[in-house]
Amino acid sequence: MQFRVEAVCVSLKKGTPKAAVEEIMLIEDAGVDGDAHAGGGRRQVSFLAGEDVDGLRAEGLTLAAGAFGENIVTQGIDWTRAAVGGRIEVGGAELEITQIGKECHTPCAIYRAAGRCIMPDRGIFARVVKGGTIHAGHRGHYRFGPGV
Repeated sequence: MQFRVEAVCVSLKKGTPKAAVEEIMLIEDAGVDGDAHAGGGRRQVSFLAGEDVDGLRAEGLTLAAGAFGENIVTQGIDWTRAAVGGRIEVGGAELEITQIGKECHTPCAIYRAAGRCIMPDRGIFARVVKGGTIHAGHRGHYRFGPGV
């Protein structure tokens, strides 16, 4: 499945909205250089479909890219079809999906600002298998499993 990167985002503190930046650098097995969530572990990079955010905007919420703490906002892909072990290729980087959804802090700054959080159902988390630089406008590809 193909997709386009709508925005890339970082934050200096966990549990807060991220800010859109020009580009992000993914570091192998560490995540987004300069992001509060950088380091080893399963949730090094987060993805969220821009269409899901647009749905909340249509309900009257004012939301900037990164409002839910996502690193990469995409367009043109239905992340509900993703599976743990799936591979994402974008900007020369390769990532492996490690988790779908997450428990939110109760109530985190994101929840307080937006009134609800879509990351528990719609967030995609991945680890960086191969680093690279990503910016808005990049085209990416998702495949359902290693080598698929």
